[in-house]
Amino acid sequence: MLRLIRLTWVPVALLLGACDVQVHDETAAAYPANHDIGMYDIKATVTRDALVTPGSVFLFALGDNQKIPLTQEGSEWRGLYSVRCQSSFPLQILAEWKLQGLAVRHKLVPPQPRQIRLIEPSLAYTASFDSSGKAPKGGWLGSVQYRFVTVPSAQITGARVDPSSEAPADVKSAKAISVLTPFPVVAGCGDRAEIRLATTDPHAHGTLVIDTDHPTVPHWQTRVEFSPK
Repeated sequence: MLRLIRLTWVPVALLLGACDVQVHDETAAAYPANHDIGMYDIKATVTRDALVTPGSVFLFALGDNQKIPLTQEGSEWRGLYSVRCQSSFPLQILAEWKLQGLAVRHKLVPPQPRQIRLIEPSLAYTASFDSSGKAPKGGWLGSVQYRFVTVPSAQITGARVDPSSEAPADVKSAKAISVLTPFPVVAGCGDRAEIRLATTDPHAHGTLVIDTDHPTVPHWQTRVEFSPK
């Protein structure tokens, strides 16, 4: 009798083992932040066991009170996650499926949300300004704009112009550039913060260094140059 019970449980165990789906989250670990679109690709693949009803599997991306249906495209499931003004977002994949003649089952992958990083785009590396003609009162003017998109707001707390080298000519040229902007400069997410410069030297150049309260961009250097066109 005991042997019969054991043999009876074998097919039951096999059936229970054929009722699962395997979900593989293939979403990238990080994306360059894109404030203009604010949408990021979510991707997953699924393998279903024999007793899972064909066509009954549905996937959703979960995070920050969002539940985004994923659409099957061949062997992949894809969707777009909407987020702006953050440096990361949490992600889990929820799978729902039906068994043949049985109830709906669910699975979360991974069990705890993983964080998808959003990388702040590079700021301005260079800026050039026209210094043609006679110098206006106060000198020639120029401005450099910066935009931050992975925080709700950011402050540029200070700025200075350093020489591009220790050569006396470069030191003199950098000293000829004045920073006119009062600080701090507060910029909302996606807004442009402007640093205004002035010089009476038509060939002035140097490195504009800004200091910010942004956690991943505490400083930034921009090569600036005035020249007649």
